Amino acid sequence: MQYRKDKHGNDVSLLGFGCMRFTSKAGKIDFDKAESEIMRSIELGVNYFDTAYVYSGSEALIGEIFEKNGVRDKVRIATKLPHYLIKNSTDPDKYFDEELRRLRTDHVNYYLMHMLTDIKTWNRLCDLGVKDWLEEKKKSGQIEQIGFSYHGNSDMFIELLDAYDWDFCQIQYNYLDENSQAGRTGLNAAAERGIPVVIMEPLRGGRLVNNLPKQAKAAFDKHPVKRSPAEWALRWLWEQPEVTCVLSGMNSIEMVEENCRIASEVKEHELTEKDRELYSAVIKAIESKMKVGCTGCRYCVPCPKNVDIPGVFAAYNRRASDGYINSFREYYMCTALRKDYTGPANCVQCGLCEKHCPQHIEIRKELKNARRALEDPAYLVAKKFAPIFMKY
Repeated sequence: MQYRKDKHGNDVSLLGFGCMRFTSKAGKIDFDKAESEIMRSIELGVNYFDTAYVYSGSEALIGEIFEKNGVRDKVRIATKLPHYLIKNSTDPDKYFDEELRRLRTDHVNYYLMHMLTDIKTWNRLCDLGVKDWLEEKKKSGQIEQIGFSYHGNSDMFIELLDAYDWDFCQIQYNYLDENSQAGRTGLNAAAERGIPVVIMEPLRGGRLVNNLPKQAKAAFDKHPVKRSPAEWALRWLWEQPEVTCVLSGMNSIEMVEENCRIASEVKEHELTEKDRELYSAVIKAIESKMKVGCTGCRYCVPCPKNVDIPGVFAAYNRRASDGYINSFREYYMCTALRKDYTGPANCVQCGLCEKHCPQHIEIRKELKNARRALEDPAYLVAKKFAPIFMKY
C-alpha cells in the first residue's frame, strides 16, 4: 500500500474503504463477511474508513469490528455531521455523541459536513454556531480534522473552499466527470489551497465497469496493456498527485486484494499518450449514448436566472447512461436541494448561454427537454419537501 499525506502530515492510504453499503443477509448486514473484508484491507495497509450518520448500520458495524479486533489505533475514521437534520445549536452534540457511541471511540479522525450543497447552507450552520462547536471539538481532541463532502459544480465548490479553514474535502471525481461536478477545476483549486482531496464515486456508481457500451469494451480489448475497466478508472485517479485518497465500496475479498494491489503499484504521472487516447475513446463511446453533448466547460454560466445548466445536463445524460435512480438523485441535488431552486423552470429564454457555448448546443431547447424528462411526479413531490429539508 502507498500513502499520501493529509494536511497535518499523517499517512493516508491511497485506497480508502467506503462503508456506505455492506452485503446484507436476511435484511441485516452480514457481519462476518464485512469483518473479513475490513480486516483483510487493514492487513494490506488500508487505514482510511469512510462512513456517515445516515449510512444505515455502518457506524455501529465498523465500531464493533474495530473494537473486537483491537485495531482502532491502526485506522483513521471519517464520518459526517448530518447538517440537514440540525435544527438548533444543541443538535450537533446530540448527533456527534451518538456517533461516538456507535463507533465505540472517544474521537473521530476526520469529520465532514455531509453533502454541503451551497454557501447559504454553510452560512446557516454558522448562524447556529457550528464554527465555534467545531473548534471546541478540535481543541478537546474529539475531532482531529474538519472537512466537507460535496456534489455540485466547481464554482460553488470553490466558494465553499474559501468559506472556512478546511483540513480536507471530498468530491465525486472520475474520468467521466473530469469536467462536471467539482471536476479537475475543483481538484486543482483545493490543491492550490493545500487542502487534501478524498474521492468518492471513482467508478461512477459502477457505470465505468458495468454496462459499458460495446465500443468502450472494444477499446479496452484493443489496448496493448490489459487491465480491467475498474483498474483503468482507479489508475486515472491515482496517477494525479492532487488526489489524496480514493474510496471504494468493496464487498468481496477478491475486490479488496485487487484494489490494494493497484494502490501498491500505481505511480504518479504514469499514464502514456496511448493510455490517454484510450480514455478519450471510452468517454466518446459512453457519451454517444447521452442526450446532450455538454462537456461541462461552464462557459454558459453564471445564468442570470441561476439555472445550473451543466448540472441539469449532467443529470439528463445520466438518465440515458445510468438509469432513473442515479439521474433522479443527481438532478434533485443540483436543482431542488438548494436554498434557491436552480432548475430549467427558471429559464426566461434570454439566450445568453447559447452565445457562449463552444459546442453550439441549443441550450434553451434542451433545458425544456430535460425538464420534461426529469421533473416527473416523483420529483415534483420531492421538490415540495426540499425547503423543509433544507431548513433543518
